[in-house]
Amino acid sequence: MRASESNQDYPFAATHTAAAVLDGAGTVLAWTPAAEALLERRSADVCGRPARDLLADAGAWEEVLAQGRRGRERRADREGWEGRVTLRHGSGGELEIGFRVVPLHDGAPGAAPARCLVVGAPLELVARWRQDHAFTRELFLQGRVGLAVFDGDLRLLRTNTHLLPYTGVPVELYGRRLGDFLWAEDARTIEARLREVLDSGTPLAGFNTAVRTLDDPRGGRIVTIQAFRLQEPDDQPMGVAAVFTDVTDHERSRGRLDLLYRATEALGGSLSVLRTVEDLVKVLAPTLGDCAAVDLAETVLTGGEPAADGPLPLHLIRMAVAGPRTEALRTGTTTRFAAPSSASAQRAHRGELVTGIGDRPAQPGGDTVPEWASTVPGARSAMTAPLCARGITFGRLMLWRTGDGPALEEDDLALLEEIAARAAVAVDNARRYTKERRTAVGLQRSLLPPATSEKPAVEAAGLYLPADADSGVGGDWFDVIPLSSARVALVVGDVAGHGLHATAMMGRLRSAVRAMADLELEPEELLAHVDDMVVQVAAEAESDDADDDDGGVPLPAGPAGATCLYAVYDPVTRTCVMASAGHPPPAVVGPDGTVEYVELSPGPPLGVGGWPFEPVELDLPPGSVLALYTDGLIERGEGDVDEGMRDLAERLLRSDVLGRPLRQARHDIVEGLPPGRLRDDVTLLLARTRVVDTSAIATWLLDAEPAVVSEARHLVLAQLTAWDLDELSFSTELIVSELVTNAIRHAGGPVRLRLIRADTLTCEVSDSSNTQPRMRRARSSEEGGRGLYIVAQLSHRWGSRYTMGGKTVWSEQNLPLV
Repeated sequence: MRASESNQDYPFAATHTAAAVLDGAGTVLAWTPAAEALLERRSADVCGRPARDLLADAGAWEEVLAQGRRGRERRADREGWEGRVTLRHGSGGELEIGFRVVPLHDGAPGAAPARCLVVGAPLELVARWRQDHAFTRELFLQGRVGLAVFDGDLRLLRTNTHLLPYTGVPVELYGRRLGDFLWAEDARTIEARLREVLDSGTPLAGFNTAVRTLDDPRGGRIVTIQAFRLQEPDDQPMGVAAVFTDVTDHERSRGRLDLLYRATEALGGSLSVLRTVEDLVKVLAPTLGDCAAVDLAETVLTGGEPAADGPLPLHLIRMAVAGPRTEALRTGTTTRFAAPSSASAQRAHRGELVTGIGDRPAQPGGDTVPEWASTVPGARSAMTAPLCARGITFGRLMLWRTGDGPALEEDDLALLEEIAARAAVAVDNARRYTKERRTAVGLQRSLLPPATSEKPAVEAAGLYLPADADSGVGGDWFDVIPLSSARVALVVGDVAGHGLHATAMMGRLRSAVRAMADLELEPEELLAHVDDMVVQVAAEAESDDADDDDGGVPLPAGPAGATCLYAVYDPVTRTCVMASAGHPPPAVVGPDGTVEYVELSPGPPLGVGGWPFEPVELDLPPGSVLALYTDGLIERGEGDVDEGMRDLAERLLRSDVLGRPLRQARHDIVEGLPPGRLRDDVTLLLARTRVVDTSAIATWLLDAEPAVVSEARHLVLAQLTAWDLDELSFSTELIVSELVTNAIRHAGGPVRLRLIRADTLTCEVSDSSNTQPRMRRARSSEEGGRGLYIVAQLSHRWGSRYTMGGKTVWSEQNLPLV
C-alpha cells in the first residue's frame, strides 16, 4: 500500500493494496505490485522465501505468531487476526507496518487453512484509519449535539439519536427532508444554507436559526449549525454533514443580558421621570413581553417622595405603556398598590409571576387572576415587580405576554426584578432632579414680571419656555418697565449657562436693569453700567473660588456673561431707541404686514468690559408690533440662525399679531416647541405700540423770568379745565409753581412746560441745567428748601432725567376715578 495515495481506505481499491499470500509453513507464494512499492522488494526476490526473512529481526517470528494466537482466541469465529511488525526495507532501513491475516479455506468447512492472505500498510496509516473510524462511530453515539449526513438532494442519510432536542421529530429519519417535520419557513432557511455549502464547498460555521416542528410549534429551539461538504473519491460532491447544537438557553441568557444592558442604557438617557419610564417600556415591549406598563406614585410626578412605611396603599398613576393593546392599558389609569410593610421590607424587591391566565376559574374563592394581570385582553401570562429604592416603593413595573408564544418563566421574573431595581434608582434620581428643577423654575418665574401688561405706550405679552430636563433651567428673562412721561422700557436678556447659578444671575441682572432704568439712563449708558456690574460679579466669584476651602470637592462655576437688549419707546414722539449687548435684533411687524429686523450694531455680551454700545433710533407707526426674543427661539438645532430668523418672521405673520390680542398670538408663535423638550430656554416678548394723542399733550415755552410763574399756573389751570380735570387743579398748580420757580432760579434760560394726559397726569419742566434736583429737609428758620418736598407729597411719583439739552424734572399724579 502506497502512503501517497489519498484513498487508502477506499474499499474497492484492491489494485493498490499491499498484500502477500503465504502457505501453511509461512512461505511467500504471491507478492502484489503494491507490496513491491511499499518495501521496494521485487516479487521474484520474495516469492518462495520464508516470511520470517522479511522481518527486521528474524527472532521476532514467534512473537508474530503469538499475536495470531491471541487474536484467534478473542474472535469467536476464529477467522483472521491483526497485528503489527517491523520489516526490513529494500533500501536497508526498517518499516513498521500494521497487517491483517485472512485465512483462505480451500477444503471442507472446519479444516485448517492451507494458505492465508496478509494485507498490510504503514502503521501510521493504519492508526489514522482506526482513529477516523473511532471518531465517526463515537460522534454518532454521543448525545450532546445533533449530527446529520445529507445526500445531494438534502435528504437525511444518517443521524444520531440527538438530532434535535425538541418534540415532534420522527424516530426514523432516513430518506426524509427537513420540511417533512419542521416548519416550512425554518426548513427553507436551513436548506438554503446547506445548499450553499454543497454548491460552493465553503464550510458553514456558527449559523443560528430557529427550529420549530409541525407537531409542537409553540416556542421552538435556537440551534447553531456547522456544516461542511462531503466528497466522492473523484472529488465530486457526495452530500453535506451538519452539526446541530442547541443554544436556546445560551441565547436566552445572552438575550437577557442584552436586554438588561439596553434597559440600563434607556434608564440613563434622561432626567425626566416621564421620559425615563417611557424609554424603559419601549425597550421591554416587545422584547421581553408583548405589553409593558409603569405605574408611579402620584407624589413622584411632582418630585415628592412616598412614605417608606406608609400604612395605606399607594395611589398609582399609569405613566407609560407600550405594546399593541395600549388602549386597554390606559383605561383606568389610577390604581391602588399595597406597598410592602416594614416586616417584609427584605422582600420588597420580589415580584409576582402569573401564568395560565386564560385557564383560571372565575368563581369567588378560587385561584383567581389578580386584577392587574387581567388588564390586557388575551394575556396568557404576566408578571410585575415593584420599583423599590432606599426602602421606598415608587411604583411598579408590569409585563404581559399574549398569543400562543411561550409563557413567562421564573428566569424572566428574575430579570424583571433586576430591571425594576435599576429603574427605581433612575426614577428616584429623576424625582430628585424634578424637585430641584421645579424649585429653580419656580424661582425663575417668580423673578419674571406678569406675562401680560397694558401700558399707555404698549400692549405687551411675554412667554417663557424652560429648556428640557436634561439641559436644566436657564437664565432667560424679559421685562416691561414703565418710565416717566408715559414711556416704557422693553428688556430681553439671556444669561449664559443653565442651572441655579444662571437663575440667580438672571435675578441680579433684572434687578440691576430695573434700578438703572429708574435713573432714566439712555440705553447705551444703561448697558455700560450693567456690563461693569457683571465684570465685578465675575471678579468676586473668582476671588471667592480662590478663598473657599471645600475639601477638594469642585463647585459648579457660575455663568460667565449674558446678552441683553434694552429698548425705550416714547408714545409721544413715536420713536424707539435701543441698544444691544450681543443679543439678536428684534423683529418689527409693520401695520402693512411687513416683517423687518432692526439693523443693530450689537456690542459684546455683558461681562466682556471696555467696549461701547451703540444706540439705534427708529420711528414706529402706531399699531406696530415689536418682537423681542432669545436665541433659543431661532437656534433649535434645525438649521442656521438666518433660517431660524426667517422661520420666526413667518410665524409672526401666521399668528396674526396685528389683528389678535398678543396674549393669544404668543402661543401660536411657539407652536411646535413643547415645554420640556427644548435644548435651550425660549423667551418671547411682544409689544404693540400705542401713541398719546396730540390733544392729550400741552406744551409751553416760557421765559426765564419770575413773572412767568403766575402765567404758567393760569395756563395749566385752563388746560385742566379743558381736560375736565379740575379735581387736580390745586395740586397741579402747586407742583407747576414749584418746578417752574426752581428752573428759573437755578437754571436760567428758556423753560419748557409740558402736560401729558395718559393713564396718569404728567407734569414736566425742562431746562438747560445738568444739575439734578435734590430733596432735603429744610430747617424751621429757613424760608426756602421745601419745594421738592411739596412736589413729592402731592405726586404719585416724581423724578428727573438727563436730556440732550439739560434735564427734565417730572411729576405724576393719578387721574381721578370716573
